[in-house]
This record gives sequence, structure tokens and C-alpha cells, in this order.
Amino acid sequence: MAQSQSLPVRDVSEEVVSIPASASLDQAAETMAAHGVGFLVVTEDGGAVGALTDRTLALSLREQVIPESTTVAELATDELVTIERGMDVLRIVERMKLEEVRRVVVVDDDEEPTGVVSLDDVLVLLGEEMGDIADLLEAQV
Repeated sequence: MAQSQSLPVRDVSEEVVSIPASASLDQAAETMAAHGVGFLVVTEDGGAVGALTDRTLALSLREQVIPESTTVAELATDELVTIERGMDVLRIVERMKLEEVRRVVVVDDDEEPTGVVSLDDVLVLLGEEMGDIADLLEAQV
């Protein structure tokens, strides 16, 4: 697992899918489906201002919102949990735990979103690392 500490976020980050804060929840659901994601970066005036998850979207239906007329801004978080591109995987996990989130947005030097890292991404990577360690142990037996 010590080897994972040196793996920077660029090795696990995925593309950013965004949506304007003024878009409807219907449009958000369509965007998520079209891109196969459960997380959207919410934008306003050209900048990232929050996030919307598929879970939040699904739970909003219990509140009897009208997806065609409710805007993304009404449900989205009002801030993003961001990390720097060079952050290592174990520090990402620490940040997720501290912020109590399953996804973080990777930003560049200009604070522009360049990727998204999910807890699932981290688990897959760490699983691969554990497999490599198991292979090494087997080879030495």
C-alpha cells in the first residue's frame, strides 16, 4: 500500500461533466444519462459553483419537485470539494473522509475543473495495488 502514496490523482481522474445552474432537473437527468455519470459540476457565469449528484436528484422526487420547472441551482450544493491535480491517492481518501463526500473535483492552477475522482475510482486503484502486492508475495513463496 505504500506504493499507492506515490500515485498522483491524474492516474485516476475522469472527465468533468457540467451543467448550468439554470438548467432544469429534467435536463440534469438527461445529461447524466447521456454521459453515464452520477455527478455534475454546476456552473454559473462561466465558473464552477457547486455540484449535483444522482442521489440528490433521486431523493428530490420524494419532495415532489417538478423536474421540468425546478432548476439545478435549487438542489445543487453551493460549493465544490476540490483537490489539486498532483495530490496522491491516500491524501484524496483523507480529504473525502474529512469532507464526508464520495467525489472530489480535480482543479488546475487556475482553479478550473479538469477531472472528477470518485471513491469507486480510488477503490479500484487500491484493489489493483493490493493484487500487485499479492502477486509479489506469491512469487516470493
